[in-house]
Amino acid sequence: MARPVRLLSVGALTLDTILRVESLPTHQGKFIASDGVQVASGMATSAACAAHRLGAEMSLWASAGDDPVGDQLIAGIEAEGVDCSYVRRVNGARSALASILVDAHGERIIVPFYDTRAQTDPEALPFADISAFDAVLADVRWPGAAALALKAARAANRPAILDADTAPLAVLEQLLPLASHIIASEPAVRIICGQALDLETACADMASRTDAFVAVTGGVAGTWWFDRAAGSARHVAAPSIKAVDTLAAGDVFHGAFAVGLAEAMPVERALRFASAAAALKCLRFGGRLGAPDRAETLAMVAATWPETA
Repeated sequence: MARPVRLLSVGALTLDTILRVESLPTHQGKFIASDGVQVASGMATSAACAAHRLGAEMSLWASAGDDPVGDQLIAGIEAEGVDCSYVRRVNGARSALASILVDAHGERIIVPFYDTRAQTDPEALPFADISAFDAVLADVRWPGAAALALKAARAANRPAILDADTAPLAVLEQLLPLASHIIASEPAVRIICGQALDLETACADMASRTDAFVAVTGGVAGTWWFDRAAGSARHVAAPSIKAVDTLAAGDVFHGAFAVGLAEAMPVERALRFASAAAALKCLRFGGRLGAPDRAETLAMVAATWPETA
């Protein structure tokens, strides 16, 4: 039996307080939640937990304060089976927090807090050899670490995958050239391209700016990826579901895509695998806690794209 792929996820580690409300507030006041959960999360962290559920061995490189919240975060992620030995603890810093409201349609408002003391650039990688990992996934929340990891992964001929999401343009411009694979959200594309484009055109525009593999995610609109052999963008539809909670769906998508890529799936199959995992997550309240296992993800792939069965 082949060994599980081993992946490194780099970036955000936050304590999320997720509250379910009937509708997102449009004015000040007090609003009563119908459900709530507190969970260790963050983009890279949620991707790592999702990838582990899909069968990968995962390590997380993140930064937290030396406070009780940091202890709680690491305990929560280690309980998921993710290696946290590379998580940096910064004396005197506060660990990241986020408050999140999720409405009856699964849409959300996210208000994160990051202590800049915990986000200072690292001087070096926290391990000797990045080639021990089959792929590296980095988000945009800890740019200094992401840059080190992506650059080292490409030098070692490992997939260097960037989760390009909402961030200052300077951060995106710093990280985009370092990645071998870029999965960009629609908001990130707007920041990078500087104009309102449909996703197909945006994908082609992004691909013209880099030599990396490029895909653009659009939630229920599916994913566009640029086929360099054909010289055009291609589409992967999203499975049809009724969303309960879209929080962490993008993170689950990135974690699943990294697993597929590390397992040498053809790129379109890896995108379908990721789309299926993200869709299943949306059926469950609780952010990353709704990430599916491998069996149900493969079943969703087979149901959505029968030709792959």
